[in-house]
Amino acid sequence: MSVTHRALSAPAADSAAVTAELRDRAEITDALYRFALGQDRKDRDLFASAFTEDAELDFRPAAARWGAEPPVMTGRDAIVDAILGMFTGRVDTTHQVTNPRITVEGDTARMTALVEAQHLLTADHDTFALLKNPYVLELKRDGDRWLIHRMRIENTWYLGEPKAIFGG
Repeated sequence: MSVTHRALSAPAADSAAVTAELRDRAEITDALYRFALGQDRKDRDLFASAFTEDAELDFRPAAARWGAEPPVMTGRDAIVDAILGMFTGRVDTTHQVTNPRITVEGDTARMTALVEAQHLLTADHDTFALLKNPYVLELKRDGDRWLIHRMRIENTWYLGEPKAIFGG
């Protein structure tokens, strides 16, 4: 039964459960928003706030589309250092997050979303990569917030020169 249907037909006693589920869904989506906006603003604290300490980010499926073979990034600090280190002062980014689909099971959740990511070399905006990437995320509850524990980034299509942005 969908949240909307339950909310319309649920007795008053269930309103607390519906509110809790809607809050979880908003917080789960916010974890991906923090990931995206933290990169775009090169905001280390905001970006790091998206991840568990032992997070894993797998960009290999997307990178394989243009022949790159990056390692799986493991650990919040390693992810933040690698991505911000690769982009800060060198690449301007914008990320648009759409179509989040969420399943919550207790203190864990799974989300899929589409992310359109624009990357332009700071010194030469004519060198760019525009990517449409399906994301698959596993999240864990941390108090009232949700954090990304595992993230896999795939690629549906791209325009431009990803190798110029991400390396070969």
